[in-house]
Amino acid sequence: MSAPRFYCPPPLSSGATFELPPEAAHHASRVLRLRAGDAVQIFDGLGQALDAKISAIQGKRVLLHELQTCMDGTESPLRITLAQAMSSSEKMDWVMQKATELGVAEIHPVQTQRSVAKLTEARAEKRTAHWRGITVAASEQCGRNVLPQVHPPQEFGTWLDQARHLPGSKFILLPEGAAMLSRQLPPQGSATLLIGPEGGFSESEAQLAQQLGFIPIRLGARTLRTETAALAGIAALQTLWGDFC
Repeated sequence: MSAPRFYCPPPLSSGATFELPPEAAHHASRVLRLRAGDAVQIFDGLGQALDAKISAIQGKRVLLHELQTCMDGTESPLRITLAQAMSSSEKMDWVMQKATELGVAEIHPVQTQRSVAKLTEARAEKRTAHWRGITVAASEQCGRNVLPQVHPPQEFGTWLDQARHLPGSKFILLPEGAAMLSRQLPPQGSATLLIGPEGGFSESEAQLAQQLGFIPIRLGARTLRTETAALAGIAALQTLWGDFC
């Protein structure tokens, strides 16, 4: 059984001891009920991870010792950026969690014409913080030492104008008349995957994306829900050109 993992904002201590931040300390002592002598792992979200042992639990404080650098690498050689059209809160939470587990490097929520969820600026800030919390928990669980970057929601046109400068291959999921992903040229180290909302992209949105370099692809002959399409697309990219192969 692997040791419990805790995200600790950088910098991580290079000394002989380390104190878990309050949230991680609460989870370790109150939720997992760990004790002195138990092995743990801490990571900074930027790639550094340390194996350690709990030396003492003093009230709300959890102290670690015997810190050793962990060299395990869990990042995919293919840097995947997911642009996910805004959908219901439950579906967005699901996509954030599973995309993290599947190795996505960046997630851009985008507001499209047919997006169900419409967020005010204040709500968008809260949702972004909530999504980042989900990616932290998912990274702790799946063994990633690099947190995916979760961006605040943007209007589709604004994001698309910025996305034209993204490196690597760019794909948009458009079942009608699109080609199979497996027939595309391999990305040169990075790929962007654009997924529509429950009702799909409008015709004007789909045309604009293609004009700006997005290649239309399909994933089989069936119509997928937005949250299914995102995860299936990421898994397909990892299988063809990432670390699933």
